[in-house]
Amino acid sequence: MPSVKANNITIEYEEHGRRHDPAMIMIMGLGSQLIAWPEEFIRGLAERGFRVICFDNRDVGLSTKIEGPGKKPNIAKIFFLTWLGIKPRVPYTLDDMALDTVGLMEALDIERAHIVGVSMGGMIAQILGAKHKERVKSLTLMITSSGNPRLPAPRPEVMKKFMRTPKSMDKEEWFKYNLELFATIGSPGLDREKLAAEVRERIERCLCPEGTLRQLAAIMHSGSRVKLLKQIELPTLVISGSEDPLLPYQCGQDIATHIPGSRFELIEGMGHDIPEKQIPRLVELIAGHAVPIVTK
Repeated sequence: MPSVKANNITIEYEEHGRRHDPAMIMIMGLGSQLIAWPEEFIRGLAERGFRVICFDNRDVGLSTKIEGPGKKPNIAKIFFLTWLGIKPRVPYTLDDMALDTVGLMEALDIERAHIVGVSMGGMIAQILGAKHKERVKSLTLMITSSGNPRLPAPRPEVMKKFMRTPKSMDKEEWFKYNLELFATIGSPGLDREKLAAEVRERIERCLCPEGTLRQLAAIMHSGSRVKLLKQIELPTLVISGSEDPLLPYQCGQDIATHIPGSRFELIEGMGHDIPEKQIPRLVELIAGHAVPIVTK
């Protein structure tokens, strides 16, 4: 896979579709690599006439890891300070990650792109739409949140899974942990055997738990983006799953409420993932939304 230097880091990426088609940048979620995008989903968007670009966020996959002294965040302390209304010091912010996306676009000579963000990637996309709107043609925000503290919390069983991470770097321990975590937050009836193969592939490609902690710290530091959402004046599609136990569908409804003219779509039976059986509908929704815009 190719890589570029952007925003003072190295970003690993891959492209699908024809180079002259409208660009669609895909931003993944917390701790997830570019290979987490289902192949059928990406292929479907490319076949609908888009130059689809996936990449590893900083601290995951083959992109730069922000390691070094003072770079391992104390999540409990950050949570407590955030609860008190104090902005904690963190290794980097979601704004920095938004600039990573802009830097990737500059390196690939892309002036404007359709942005698709899932979970944490949807939070980064919100920042792009508000603060870097000149680089964005449209937004698709999937299974994500505005950070509004009034929104429903994740289900208790999900929080328990998140809190019980392995204490070592043993790959087998992390395989079992991630398999149970993704099975807990994923759509009902998912193919566990297929999920196990995907989890194994991701761990073999890269295992960086501290990177996930740094991304989580960036999310917590961001706080509520409600005021920011009101500044977005772009065509925006918000997609949530009716069975999402991590970021309940009310989170998507909240986003759509605060972005003028946005459209909300609820996918029945979808959890915090991109289920295989829903891919045709998701491709249709996103491709239909991101129709090439005629610029003046």
